[in-house]
Amino acid sequence: MNDETPAERVLRRSMIDEEGMGRPFSERVRHHRRTLEAYFKAGSVPRWMERVSEVDQGIARARRRYASAYGALKDECRDDPEEFARRWRAVAEAARFDELNELIRQHNEWYPIERDLPMDMRTRDYVKVNGRSYRRPELGPDWVLEHFPAE
Repeated sequence: MNDETPAERVLRRSMIDEEGMGRPFSERVRHHRRTLEAYFKAGSVPRWMERVSEVDQGIARARRRYASAYGALKDECRDDPEEFARRWRAVAEAARFDELNELIRQHNEWYPIERDLPMDMRTRDYVKVNGRSYRRPELGPDWVLEHFPAE
């Protein structure tokens, strides 16, 4: 009877030359530790990457939703710009982004740690990523009015 666990079998098989050529592994391959943690880590997308995608998709969804509502209200109030501005401000004030803002807060807190971003000692902040801050602003009524002005 074999006392190996399924994880041990996976690790043992990963150390065998699958091609059957009988050649030993290269020096580079032999220097990498084969652990269960490395196996699991290699099989998934890092959480920071998933979160960035979720945040960006959430912002894009909100932008599309408010663009549609903006256009519809503009058509409805075509002859009365003051009525449009009053009603659009009311829509903006009622805007709720609780789940998305929670995700944005998690991103802003954990992204530099998960990415292991270096510190800029001059600014005492994390370095910029591709020339811009990694932080995403939270959404609210001001965001709606900034992207879709009432006037």
